[in-house]
This record gives sequence, structure tokens and C-alpha cells, in this order.
Amino acid sequence: MKCPGQDSRYWSGNNIFEAKCPKCATILEFFKDDSTRPCPKCGYRMLNPQINFGCAEYCPHAEQCLGSLPEGLQFKKGQLSLKDRVLTAMEEYFGTDNRRISHAKKVADYAEQINKYEQGDPAIIMACGYLHDIGIKEAERTYQSSSAKYQHQEGPPVARKILTDLGVEEEMINEICDIIAHHHHPRTEETTNFKVLYDADLIVNLQEEQPAGGRSVDKLATIINKSFLTEAGQKLAREVFHIEVTL
Repeated sequence: MKCPGQDSRYWSGNNIFEAKCPKCATILEFFKDDSTRPCPKCGYRMLNPQINFGCAEYCPHAEQCLGSLPEGLQFKKGQLSLKDRVLTAMEEYFGTDNRRISHAKKVADYAEQINKYEQGDPAIIMACGYLHDIGIKEAERTYQSSSAKYQHQEGPPVARKILTDLGVEEEMINEICDIIAHHHHPRTEETTNFKVLYDADLIVNLQEEQPAGGRSVDKLATIINKSFLTEAGQKLAREVFHIEVTL
């Protein structure tokens, strides 16, 4: 018997939907049971932003039901999902540094919320959320500084080793490391994946500055209007800081 969740006889109208390619913003049409789709313009193989692989972690018929999972999300039975394995690796790397662990978790959580609307690659975005500041230990050890310059320099090698050890595919690792290598400084043209991570990190950084005096409501409103890269990031920031939209 076919899983009802994958059987098109039980689908409703929103089980066929459109999503933007995170590389070039071309519109792709997805069916609910597509695990990935190649972009007809740039060739990027995009993960289905609405598919839930949770049942595949325990269902004995997952392979017949879903077919081949994307390389970056492949796992052996009984293992945690990629998202959870990256989280565990990040926690192990930072050890007792609860402040850095908490920061990474908050960024990943906000990134996940923003991406529900921006439709980037969830696997890449969550990995970046957990690993974006992973270079800070080496930066402090080598240069006695946690400045963005040194984080950008030291982060990618650490992230690459973690992701390689987890069996993540090379193409995905390359994009994650590229984002980590400049995550404080947007380029002129950026992917959806970068924009989602950047906005999530900015919200958390602004939150962490508030207890020390922080910024006025007007200053926060200006930052939200000018510095955020996504509409969903702006909306979430306004909700977090209780900023009303001014016309």
C-alpha cells in the first residue's frame, strides 16, 4: 500500500507549488513528493523546501516511497538527521562555551522561520546557522581576536572538516563554507541561502546588544528598514523588537 502522504489521490491544491531557485531566483514547480528539482536556468539542484523527511528516518519502506534522498541528506537507519548531526557536532566543538552554542541555536531557529517564506535550501541554511561562527575559537586562539575578518578566515576549514566527517556532499560543503567565509559582509549579489542566514544572525546580534543599553526604537527601525536582505527577515525582526511598520 502506498503511503497516503505520498499518494496523489489524497493531495489538495497546495501540494503542487512554486519555489524560487536560491541561486538565480528562477521559479521552479514542485510536486509534493519531489525530493529535488534541477533549475532549468542555472542547473542548481534544489531541495524541495516543503518536503518532510522525518518519516524516512524510521519507515522501513522509505526508499521505495521517496526514492533516492538528496546526497546532502543521506543517512543510515538509526542515525540522526543532518540538521541534528550538525547541531551535535557544533555543540561538541564548542564544549562548555554555552554562550556560543546558544547564539548558534538562536540563529538557526530564526533562519528556519525566515526560510519558510524565502524558500532557500533548508539543509544549507540550517548548517550555516549552526556553523556560521565556528571559526571564532581558532580566531581567538591564533589572533587573540574574534573580529569578523578572522572568523571569516578560520571558519571554513573547521566547518569543512565537520561536514566532511558527516558525509555531506562536496558541492553543499563548498556553498556552506563560502557563506561562512563572508557571513558578516554581503556581496553585491547574494543567494537566498546567504540572505536568510544574514538576516537571522542580524536579529540575534541586535538582541544580544540590547541588554547593554542597545538602540532606541527609532534606530532599530532604521536598521530593519535598511540592513535586512529579505522581506521575511524584516517582518520577523519587527515582531521580535515590537516595531510597527511606518508608512
